[in-house]
Amino acid sequence: MNVIYILWLREVRRYFRSRAQIVASLGQPVLYLVALGFGMGPIFQKAGNGSYLQFMAPGVIGMSVLFMSIFSGISLLFDRQFGFLKETLVAPVPRLQIMLGRTLGSATSAIVQGTLVFIVCLIAGFRPQHLASIPLAFCFMAMIAVMFTALGTAIGSLLTDMQGFQLVMNFLVMPIYFLSGALYPLNGLPRVFGFITSLDPLSYGVDGLRTVLTGSTHFGLATDASVLVCIALLFIGLGSYFFSRIEL
Repeated sequence: MNVIYILWLREVRRYFRSRAQIVASLGQPVLYLVALGFGMGPIFQKAGNGSYLQFMAPGVIGMSVLFMSIFSGISLLFDRQFGFLKETLVAPVPRLQIMLGRTLGSATSAIVQGTLVFIVCLIAGFRPQHLASIPLAFCFMAMIAVMFTALGTAIGSLLTDMQGFQLVMNFLVMPIYFLSGALYPLNGLPRVFGFITSLDPLSYGVDGLRTVLTGSTHFGLATDASVLVCIALLFIGLGSYFFSRIEL
């Protein structure tokens, strides 16, 4: 347990030390809120769907958690390149504890990032339906963070160079985000497209956030939570397996 705590603390401290990265990572959510939230707002309202900012804000929060979580796999490649990973893996502790410590630390950083974006959304004019639902929203942020951090660790364990990781991320992260319903309603989609979005794990995370924050749901709160927990456990298992197979 000491190893898990030490690695968790290391990942969290790494996040807070990179202040420039924190500021830069807020740029894309702010751009979405300003360019789409206010630009598409009148069109969305005329279509009878209410405030687009209210609809989109949970998706932007989910996006920030997704990006921060899955790109944590890059830190695994850096640690491998500069030798820290080798020093960690030769320690007389189970690799599962090392993987869990890194995953929980990166997930915590992603939750902090999502909290900052949530504050930005409040400044932009987003208002949760009930203040009592905010703690439940953090639970969904935590599930999204753990799920995609474990996935990022699994991918980072399989790759050995930064170019390969960037290629996989470009073909994985953006489709996951744009198919999640973060920017558009999932109701009324063509059957094939609706089936594809139902296979996207982030769809359930965004829908869960939107349900607890705005009261609007597509899959249902119980379905969202159940799917997120199951996929998080699956990705943790995959991450642990591939991390245990890293060769020094």
